[in-house]
Formats: sequence, C-alpha cells, structure tokens
Amino acid sequence: MNRRLRQAGNRTFGALHVRNFRLYFVGQVVSVSGTWMQTVALGLLILSRQLHGNGLDVGVATALQYLPVLVLGTWGGVVADRVDKRRLLVVTQTAAGLLALVLGVLVGLHVVRLWELFLLAALLGMVTIFTNPTRQAFVSEMVGRELLPNAVSLNSVLMNSARVIGPAIGGVLIYTTGFAACFYVNAGSYVAVIVALVLMRTADLSRAERVVRARGQVRQGLSYAWRTPGLRDPLLAMAVIGTLAFNFTTTLPLLAIYTFHGGAGTYSSFTVAMGVGSVIGGLLVAHRSRPSAALLGATGLGFGVMMVLVGLVPTVSLTLAALFAMGAFSLAFIATANATVQLTADPSMRGRAMSLYAIAFVGSAPIGAPLMGWISDTASPRAAILVGAVATVVASMLLARPWLRHGDALAHSAAIAHVDAGAARAPGPAPADLEGGAWEGERGAGAAAS
Repeated sequence: MNRRLRQAGNRTFGALHVRNFRLYFVGQVVSVSGTWMQTVALGLLILSRQLHGNGLDVGVATALQYLPVLVLGTWGGVVADRVDKRRLLVVTQTAAGLLALVLGVLVGLHVVRLWELFLLAALLGMVTIFTNPTRQAFVSEMVGRELLPNAVSLNSVLMNSARVIGPAIGGVLIYTTGFAACFYVNAGSYVAVIVALVLMRTADLSRAERVVRARGQVRQGLSYAWRTPGLRDPLLAMAVIGTLAFNFTTTLPLLAIYTFHGGAGTYSSFTVAMGVGSVIGGLLVAHRSRPSAALLGATGLGFGVMMVLVGLVPTVSLTLAALFAMGAFSLAFIATANATVQLTADPSMRGRAMSLYAIAFVGSAPIGAPLMGWISDTASPRAAILVGAVATVVASMLLARPWLRHGDALAHSAAIAHVDAGAARAPGPAPADLEGGAWEGERGAGAAAS
C-alpha cells in the first residue's frame, strides 16, 4: 500500500524533483497569490463608491489588459523563440512589479481615477505580450519533454492554489486596511519569482536552439499552426471558449454584488471555491501523464455543464458547490489544451505556438470581457454566464467528435506514426505530434501572473 502511494506521489509530483522547476514553483506560489489579491481588489475598486464603475467598466479594464496580446501576441512569440527566456522573464517580472507599485501608490493616496486604471491595465498587457509565451515555453527548458505534461499540470495546481490563497488574504486586507495594501503586496511578491529565476542553474536547462532573426517568422508560425490539426483544433476551440466563457474576473464580481447583493467576502468566497476545485482538477490531470484529445473534449463539455449550474442555482451555497466543480473541469480543460499545444509544436516553433495559445485564451478578453459586462448590465450576470456555457458545450462537442467517431487510441497511434514517417522523410519542423499533456491556470491571474 505504501509503495503504491509512493509511486502515485512520484507520478503526480515528478517534475518537482527537478531543482530549477522546484525553485520556479515556490517563487510562483508567492507571486501568483499576490496577483490574485490584485485581481480581486481591482474589480471591487472599480465597482466601489470611490470610482462608481459598472459591469462594462470592469470588462473594459480586463479587455485593456489583454488587448496588446490580441494585437501583438504573435510578435511576443517570435521574441520568445529568439532570446534567453530566463533573462527575459526577469525583465518582464520587474516591469510588472513596478506597475503594481504605481497602482498601489495612486490608490493609497486616494487620487486614482478610472482612466489611470485603464492605462495601467494596458501597460500590464504590453508586459504580458512577452511574459506569456516565454513563461510557458520556459517550462519545457526546465524539465524536458518527458516531464513536461506533469510540470504544466503542477503549474496549473500552483496557479489555482494561489487563487485560493490570494483572494482569501485579499478580502481580509481590503476589509481591514483598504484596497492599496493588495497592490503593495502584489508588487512585493514579484521579488520571489525574480529571485527564483536568478538562483537557477543555467547548465541544467534544456535550452532550445534560438531562432535566428529572419523575415516572415510571424507568418511562418501562423501557417504552421493552421496546417497542423493537433495545434489548429485546440486553438480554435480555446478561442471560442476563451472569448465567451473565461471571463470570471468580469462575471463573478457582478454575480456576487448584483445577483446575491454581497461584497468582497462573497466575491472572495466564489474565487476560493473555484480555485479549490481547480487544484483538484490539476492534480488529477498531473497524475494522468498522457491525456488525449477525447479527454480534452470531455473536460470541456463538463466545464460547460457546470457553468450552466453556476448560472442557474438560486443560493450562494449552491453557487459555491457549482463553482467548485466548474473549477475542476475548467482547469482540466486548460491544462490538457495547453500541453497538447506545447507537445505538438516543434521546439523551434514552440514560442510562436504558445503565443497563439495566449491570443486564443488571453487575447480574446478584449472581445469577451466587455461583451460579458454589457450582457450583465443589460440582462443579468446569470445570462452572461449561460452564454459562455452554451459556447463551451458546442465547441467541446465539435472538438471531441472526430476522436469519438474513429476511436482515440487508433487516431492517436496513426498520428504518431505519421509524425515518425514525416520526420524520417525530411528535416526541419516535424508535423503534428498529438501526444497529450496538461497546463496552466485561469485567465485573469494566470495570464498576468509572474
């Protein structure tokens, strides 16, 4: 029995045996917790008496944070393929920490205005252009291809553990000291991940060969993703679901305040419930080292069904239970989609592939967040959540259909055989390798986190 438990533990937490990833993991726990504190504070600050904002304003703030990713995200992927990823992350995390510090000073002095929040959100989005593809591609350099699915799943658990810790502390800080403390703590939390990056052993990194600057590299990445089904299908599904479903930094505060007439405590409890569920979902995916495309569709379908429950249940307690289940399914879907893209992409294309993933998942916020804010204002927050639920169910059914029709194992084996044959015929980037995997946390904190 003990031997089986040890084996299960080694399988679930295998990537933590790698020193560089262990350092990264600890630094991220601190930093992402601070980011979630800021996320909770920002939404409630906009809706507070100090700024008198509404649902559309919350959506606009979210949209501005991710608009640069939508417009320039592929360029960020090209940069990630060209440069030293560890050094670039030190620069981006320093910049993000300084922006949080400026926001804290403005709020602490009671001089912050709505347009200033919008400006700082847009500047953070400029940092995110480079942070997202670089951070995600850097995971493979720390642990290698074999441990990548496990590492990205554990990173998902990290992101969502922080979603439990951050809002809980943030709610207490807002109640006891005010909004500014959340922004100050977040600014300080970036130090942890910067220190972790500096302490890494560079000789232990499995560095991908840097791509030499050349014309047409953005177009080359787009063409490669489109002609590779193992990239194209998850990216298209994520674009739809990311636009219409993953807008919880907009919909959950509105649900807490306008539907259930609560405040910071209610919103924090919603975020914590979803975060706890996400941790469970991440651990389950981490234990399963090779999730399949059929699993990707199934977890997306479960996510959509749980969103329906969140949009319909009448009480806070039932909403918390539904959010817990929704968090588990949403994380399993994100994790599977993310590592599928990472493992399918050739190493020379991984930065660009992950920039497209960021555009689909994060860059869709400038469209989805204001839309969900507008629906919440004109109809209700429940209606906005149900719109996302329907989109998720439809996209997941379409994603899973060919695999369910032909059989997951048969299609998977054929794809790998095709890759092996293609690799033998010609040099250069290999076609789609459809091995499964798992990755990251929720849009919102996960996207902007260090």
